[in-house]
Amino acid sequence: MPEQLWMNTAQVVTPTGGPACGAVAMNRLTVIPDGAVLVRDGVLAAVGLRSELEPLISPETEVVDCGGGVILPGLVDAHTHPVFSGTREDEYEQRILGKTYKEISAAGGGIRRSVRLTRSAAEEQLFALAQARSRMFLEHGTTTIEGKSGYGLSLAEELKLLRVLNRMGQETPLEVIPTFLGAHEIPDEYREAPEAYLRILIEDMLPQVAELKLAANCDIFCEPHVFPAETARTYLKAAQALGFRLRVHVEQLTRSGGAVLAAELGADSADHLEQAEEEDLLALKSAGVFPVLLPGSVFHLGLKKYPPARRMIELELPVVVASDFNPGSSPSLSLPLAMSLACTQMRMTPAEALTACTLNAAHSLRLGDRIGSLEVGKQADFAIFAVSDYRQIPYFFGVHLVRQTIKRGRLVFRKD
Repeated sequence: MPEQLWMNTAQVVTPTGGPACGAVAMNRLTVIPDGAVLVRDGVLAAVGLRSELEPLISPETEVVDCGGGVILPGLVDAHTHPVFSGTREDEYEQRILGKTYKEISAAGGGIRRSVRLTRSAAEEQLFALAQARSRMFLEHGTTTIEGKSGYGLSLAEELKLLRVLNRMGQETPLEVIPTFLGAHEIPDEYREAPEAYLRILIEDMLPQVAELKLAANCDIFCEPHVFPAETARTYLKAAQALGFRLRVHVEQLTRSGGAVLAAELGADSADHLEQAEEEDLLALKSAGVFPVLLPGSVFHLGLKKYPPARRMIELELPVVVASDFNPGSSPSLSLPLAMSLACTQMRMTPAEALTACTLNAAHSLRLGDRIGSLEVGKQADFAIFAVSDYRQIPYFFGVHLVRQTIKRGRLVFRKD
């Protein structure tokens, strides 16, 4: 791979260091006007002013014109559900007409409907869908995702989804961190026997996933009508005993005690948190758990209550913002759109939102030493946006602004 100098930018913008906690740190970006990035062997060799980096290059260096755009670190999406078959636009219409998410789920829709559709799809069909979605992530500037299973809900089907997730990371340029989410819902065949499904999860699914090394993370949807907190505690302790790291859906539809449980068990992240209260935030802070906020799902479900991001930032929690890409509550994989919602609906600044989608997201996945910021020695993951100021990215909401995406120093998307 030839050495490359990416130059002619309006700005090079990045957070730096460890997880950013609190308003001061999350707003502390390095902004380099007329900046440049020097890439060598897929790694960032230098980041600075164009005038400083141009003398460092050789005649063999490939010089790339960025067209006056803004270079950001490759976006890191720390919560996605990318492997599924079928869509649920009819449920979207039902919610518009007044039905609630819980009502639709109780009638056989929601997650269980996606499970039925996904079970009917062959593995190669699911991988073809995953390939197309990986390209879409890259087109929106995302270079790394955490991807969950959860639309199989049986041993054979969950293993199928996890194999697709692993292939997605191996056979496409997108970096994928798989998470096992067999505890996403109670499947149709166990609606009257949820305790039996819990036994299958603990005795069959978790050991198989661990033995096959298909996922390092384990997740559960902690809600009273699905997996109450005490049930979640039993399951998550079993997962920890097998070496899984924990990422937990908590306090989305109700305040169920999931955030306190995530803190008690030392989870890497507590995700959603729309219904979280002060006690929950203090517990997460004390335990060092990353709050992962998903404003796209609140928006798409037509709800009003967003997570208390400003209070989290006041408490110096390392806030993460993710897309929650899935077929039911958040069919969007655009982190720039999630940043817009974080700014307008949760009152985060553009700098805080950017940090939440890059450096903090990377650290929540234990990858902050190599991705999430433009620092010398890190992986050369970055995106070029067709704007003159990074604040225009959330400002122009819903507009596709990515001009190019680079992963490990290779161009993986170019807008024609």
